[in-house]
Amino acid sequence: MNNPATPTFAVVGHPNKGKSSIVATLAHNDSIQISPRSRTTLTAERYEIKTANGQFHLIDTPGFQRPSKVLQWLTEHSQSASDRAQTIKAFVLDADCRRDFPDEVELLLPIVNGAAILYVVDGSRPYSSQYETEMEILRWTGEPSMALINPIKNTEYVTEWEQALHQYFKSVTVFNPMLADYQKQTELLSVFAHLKLAWKDALLAISSALMATEQQRRYDSITILTRLLEDVCSYRVEQKVLTESQAQYLEPTLQQKFYQWILQREARAYQELLALYTHLNTEFSIADLDLPSDLFDCDQWFAWGLSKKQLLVAATVAGAVGGAALDFAVAGHSFMLGALGGGIIGASSAYFGSEKIASTRVKGLPLGGFSAIYGPVSNKNFPYVIIGRFLYCFRYISRLTHADRRALTIAATDFQQAVEQLEKSQQKELHIACAQLIKQKPAPNLHDALIRLLD
Repeated sequence: MNNPATPTFAVVGHPNKGKSSIVATLAHNDSIQISPRSRTTLTAERYEIKTANGQFHLIDTPGFQRPSKVLQWLTEHSQSASDRAQTIKAFVLDADCRRDFPDEVELLLPIVNGAAILYVVDGSRPYSSQYETEMEILRWTGEPSMALINPIKNTEYVTEWEQALHQYFKSVTVFNPMLADYQKQTELLSVFAHLKLAWKDALLAISSALMATEQQRRYDSITILTRLLEDVCSYRVEQKVLTESQAQYLEPTLQQKFYQWILQREARAYQELLALYTHLNTEFSIADLDLPSDLFDCDQWFAWGLSKKQLLVAATVAGAVGGAALDFAVAGHSFMLGALGGGIIGASSAYFGSEKIASTRVKGLPLGGFSAIYGPVSNKNFPYVIIGRFLYCFRYISRLTHADRRALTIAATDFQQAVEQLEKSQQKELHIACAQLIKQKPAPNLHDALIRLLD
């Protein structure tokens, strides 16, 4: 039995129309079984969605199997429209009906117990009058209802469906569970708030909480990125040796360990991002990165990090170049760059003139012997590369619905454009923060500088 005060929705419809996909998206649950085969759902499954302002329930149900026979039974046992809801209740309690129509009993029982109706159809398939039997059965229940048109393959027949569904449902909306973002999901709840006034306050409060959760996740995503940057920009690998020559000999080994740790730390950040958005079963691997596949291939860095021109701006605003150059560089007067003087060009060479990410140094130990140290990162573009890769993953994962079970495939995005769109003061804050990371200094404004890249 449903708690009357808790909004509860039974997701019903013909088999294989995407009911489970819609439940997975609305419940933010990627463990719900989804399959192109019919009869994936054999019994009604209840999912509880909790928020800071309350909770609601979704019930995934089997599809209609014998609606014509069911409607025939109902018609034979009903005297008038006034007893139709009671006839539905008698149907789900009847022992013979439970034996002969198990799927219909499973999907109608939650509705008899007070669940509202979300009726799902496939907008890529043509409308047929056979669905009218299902809709008529649902109308007999007398419960508030909404029709969701799921365009599984395309939207070719959406208009045709809308015209038919409006004959049976007060609210009809196109809802693609593969693409529906938080705003689309909360809009659905808000619409239903006006269909069942007893749930209005609860559903509006839940919608508000869901949007607040989304904003908090954006903030927490930047916290993950901030920690990633602080870790990878400060990391170094060290090993004690007897002689300086041994230290030089160890450089390739130390470099390999350094690179491996950086990759593992980046991968951990992506897993934290997936977990933050409750994608606990989504496959992801750094190998899915299409461009560049090698984080340490400096020749391909400009696909992810800053362009050479932007690095010159970064050098300027971070204080590596005199202030007179700042307005020229930020304003983008590239025709003036050659006239800015050797000081600017010399300073900028440290930003994009070296292909080395880090270097080895040898330190003598007080009690004898030496310490071979590789790292920390010294290449000024490296923080921007990490930022660019992370922000692309963020945009993909934050928009990924829980009905989309495809493995993540990542490609480069225009991070450079995002930087260009920042105000000059915001660009300066970002560049100073990244410069502080490379100098192994605290960057207290890093989080604030990064979060503006999401706007």
